Amino acid sequence: MIRLLLADDQNLIRAGFRALLDAEPDMEVVAEAGTGRDAVRLAEREAPDVVLMDIRMPDGDGLAATRQILANPRLVHTRIIILTTFELDEYIAEAVRAGAAGFLVKDTEPEELIRAVRVVHDGDALLSPSVTRRIMAQLALHSKAASKTVPLHQITEREREVLALVGEGLNNAEIAERLFITPLTAKTHVSRIMTKLLVRDRAQLVVLAYESGLVRPGWSS
Repeated sequence: MIRLLLADDQNLIRAGFRALLDAEPDMEVVAEAGTGRDAVRLAEREAPDVVLMDIRMPDGDGLAATRQILANPRLVHTRIIILTTFELDEYIAEAVRAGAAGFLVKDTEPEELIRAVRVVHDGDALLSPSVTRRIMAQLALHSKAASKTVPLHQITEREREVLALVGEGLNNAEIAERLFITPLTAKTHVSRIMTKLLVRDRAQLVVLAYESGLVRPGWSS
């Protein structure tokens, strides 16, 4: 079962999400929070697999709550999807910097929300190539991190190639096609890169790809 925490200050939205997600045979909503503080407290208590986190909430917003949850070593396996009514680059960028694995607007179709939960639970980042390039380019332009701060010397030349393609927003199958390798080999490379660079998910790899200079704003696949 995928155990979920819903964090949103609107009762009606939480009720709708609960009804939708609890109806899935592999999902269970284990807790609901109406404030950022409650989201952190309940995440620590329940250790959910996935958190659906609103950005704008009282008593600690969703981005602050995301940072606190993902900084907890007990919650290393928890993934967070940011939900908001505001489809603005600045929120997506901040969500990724905070460590969120996905970003969705609240009027997302029900089947897309369900798919998103499964994608993030499986360890993938919920960022389409177009969103990835747009948002990560913005992150790179505003980042103060120099390329030398990313320990690229810890990964092989092939792994650098894979990391650059992750930064372009390609999934494992697309990386495999580009590099003439199998999807399983591509997935193995991605996992090894995450282990070596001490990042928790694919979204963070995209950030590193831009901050290291492997991918530049405006590049496309």
